[in-house]
Amino acid sequence: MNLLAQEMGAFIIKKIIMNKTMTYIASLLLCIGSVSCGNNTKQQSQNTAEEQAIVSTGMEVDSLLANADSLAEKNITVQGICTHTCKHGAKKIFLMGSDDTQTIRIEAGELGQFSPDCVNSIVEVNGILKEQRIDENYLVQWEEQTKAKTEEKHGTGEAGCSTEKKARGETGNTTEERIADFRKKIAERKAKTGKDYLSFYFVEAESYKILE
Repeated sequence: MNLLAQEMGAFIIKKIIMNKTMTYIASLLLCIGSVSCGNNTKQQSQNTAEEQAIVSTGMEVDSLLANADSLAEKNITVQGICTHTCKHGAKKIFLMGSDDTQTIRIEAGELGQFSPDCVNSIVEVNGILKEQRIDENYLVQWEEQTKAKTEEKHGTGEAGCSTEKKARGETGNTTEERIADFRKKIAERKAKTGKDYLSFYFVEAESYKILE
């Protein structure tokens, strides 16, 4: 009888230990899962905050151009030195970053025009980043407009605006040379990436202010 009681007691103790062990393991797994979820949530929050910071703070032109493909059609704020304004009603200005190859065009849009005081000042612009694609259809239309003498001109003569040309890496001095240059670059890009167009970016301004 004592032996049976001892065996029963040992069995009960083993069950208790096993139950406690299983409970501990379950609690441990739940804790690990909670930490993992917490870390994922924290990481997602950090990513969201970083993305929000990119589009809402006044970033420099270099940073905007470097991230342009992921920021297209988003509201952004950018700061830069205004180096040039369109002579045809000041409907466009150009903001420069670290050098004159890091330049972005700003369109006045519904604002109408920019103040002449923008030139040689640091200007902060809030607006929507837009992508302009230059492909074969664009170039054909350009050629047709040139023949019909209906093309929109920015700058003096067919050479175009030197500021915008610098920003887009153009080297041609005539319309024909510029179009040929674009065709060459499109062909090179298609060979490398499969994309048969060039992407250039500009900002449709919603507001702006002169900082200094």
